[in-house]
Amino acid sequence: MKHLAQELVVAPGSKIRLADFDPGNTHGVAKDAAVGQLAKNLDDLSDLQYRLYAESRRSLLVVLQAIDAGGKDGTIKHVMSGLNPQGVDVTSFKVPEGVEKRHDYLWRIHQAVPEWGKIGIFNRSHYEDVLVVRVHGLVPKPVWSSRYGQINDFEKMLSDSGVRIVKFLLYISKEEQAARFRARLDDKNKNWKFSPADLKERQYWDEYTAAYEEMLRKCSTKYAPWYLIPANHKWFRNLAVSQILRDTLDSMDLKFPQPAAGSKKIRFK
Repeated sequence: MKHLAQELVVAPGSKIRLADFDPGNTHGVAKDAAVGQLAKNLDDLSDLQYRLYAESRRSLLVVLQAIDAGGKDGTIKHVMSGLNPQGVDVTSFKVPEGVEKRHDYLWRIHQAVPEWGKIGIFNRSHYEDVLVVRVHGLVPKPVWSSRYGQINDFEKMLSDSGVRIVKFLLYISKEEQAARFRARLDDKNKNWKFSPADLKERQYWDEYTAAYEEMLRKCSTKYAPWYLIPANHKWFRNLAVSQILRDTLDSMDLKFPQPAAGSKKIRFK
């Protein structure tokens, strides 16, 4: 399964056209095989998180972006389920309000960056300021277009400070989004998740597509790569994200700290 990271990573500067990608692609992985591999990945993630927490010299930041109904909540539920809650912080970024509106757009983001030893998960993120802000013209083009470089500089600073960053765009088709919206309306336990605003945003599908493509092209870097995840099949989405997170943490070569000096000489009476 290690090939998934190489196949799904967005090479820095590559000219992405989402129309060329199949959101139903499972990259040759069978669903039956994915079930067992996902379980193994979750076990490995639990062990690697423990090492990250013990070492407490670096952290991991996971960024999730997707169109409405793209699966951000489901990914958090199914991929992060085996992690120790004490070492994980999940932050959902909604429309800025209050004190957030009286600071620069990255201020609230920096407040939520995980401390060393922890995993931080962003459900939406600073990329909303080159997505929804761009699509709806909330600021002039010279303002939002300058943010790609600002975001890259911000993420480079975090990386240099011990924060490992992985970013996932969960990519579903317009037809799959419609099916998920219908399923929400048909399920009384999920009715609350549907909003008329979802239909309004759906009208901007092409505009969001263009914004996602430029985001991927300009902000996938060696120190903070974007992964384009085919997410029509939830089981494959969960497998791919779990495998990439597992491989990322494993590549960090996490070490347990050395015991305190003289601890081997301690005798308990």
